[in-house]
Amino acid sequence: MNIHISQRVQSIAPSVTLAIDAKAKEMKDAGIDVVGFGTGQPDFDTPDFVKDAAKKALDDGFTKYTAAAGIPELRQAIADKFKRENDLDYNASQIIVSCGGKHSIFNVMMVLCEEGDEVIVPAPYWLSYPEIVKVTGAVPVVIETDDATGFKVTPDQLRDAITPNTRLFVLNSPSNPTGAVYSPDELKELGDICVEKGVLILSDEIYEHLLYDGAVHKSVASFSQAHQDHTIIVHGLAKAWSMTGWRLGFIAAPEVIAKKVAALQSHSTSNPTSFAQKGGVAALTQPMTHLEGWMEAFSERRAYAYDRLSSMPGMTCYKSQGAFYLFPNISGTGLKSSEFCSRLLEEESVAAVPGLAFGADDYIRISHATSMEQIVKGLDRMEQFCGRLVG
Repeated sequence: MNIHISQRVQSIAPSVTLAIDAKAKEMKDAGIDVVGFGTGQPDFDTPDFVKDAAKKALDDGFTKYTAAAGIPELRQAIADKFKRENDLDYNASQIIVSCGGKHSIFNVMMVLCEEGDEVIVPAPYWLSYPEIVKVTGAVPVVIETDDATGFKVTPDQLRDAITPNTRLFVLNSPSNPTGAVYSPDELKELGDICVEKGVLILSDEIYEHLLYDGAVHKSVASFSQAHQDHTIIVHGLAKAWSMTGWRLGFIAAPEVIAKKVAALQSHSTSNPTSFAQKGGVAALTQPMTHLEGWMEAFSERRAYAYDRLSSMPGMTCYKSQGAFYLFPNISGTGLKSSEFCSRLLEEESVAAVPGLAFGADDYIRISHATSMEQIVKGLDRMEQFCGRLVG
């Protein structure tokens, strides 16, 4: 039987992070001691007060359909969060709750982009950005950055990339995979260009609360009303509350965009999970007392991993300012990222993610959202591996 697969889907590359994670799990199931530096989720449990709110919702029978865009209580809690933490004024009607940050990005790009459009995506990028752009029929226009410039797009690079077909500029700060954080001045310059040129900004701020060494998060939407009118903020509860499996993401957007995202979602997933949304309300309305301890652990792990990676044969490492990743440069080992990670997993039972998946083949991504014991063990093995390559 000859089955036709749409061209849009044929152009999509599978998620490399999930593929690496699946291979590592297969090895673990076979009894192999694998150290996983792959997927990006905290090793801490969801805070009890969040789980308790969801449990209460289940006990109360809150298990039916809700409004497709999310329950009013959660949408208002999100609007309040933006006012409280980011000095941004949004009506609850401008907030749309979706089934995770990835779903939110997909919705926004489907609403805004079509054939003939261009979307500017700085590299290294979170691997799903260009693939989602392709699904819409638009073309990802990649701007290259590297560790020498702190993995940041310059104003000149952005200006040069904008054409009459540019629809959207994807901005991710703090960044996955590099951990780079744009300063307020850097963000304003990029935002000013987009306002001047009439280009919309998709600002992915899901790592907002995970910052190191005095780095400051500033939303590009907060500089003026014009900046806010040109920005769609994508956010979620996965990282700072360890709610990856709860699938709760959200956007804050101009009203016309929010309405169209809600309409699209009403014909795809409908509402996010009902009782999970009650957990989301708790997360956003109660103090983040859990985060201080988490950040102490993340900071300690980051410092240790950075020092180890920086001293390994054939490797250099940019010191991240946010998120929970390091993105070392492996070009001195003589291998590109896919071969490096494949051999590292096979020879040393250590799972890392090839930088090729993020548009940077001379790098690999290491997540330090795992225990110090695992980090020490994994980096010991990686140092042996690099020593064999370079020595």
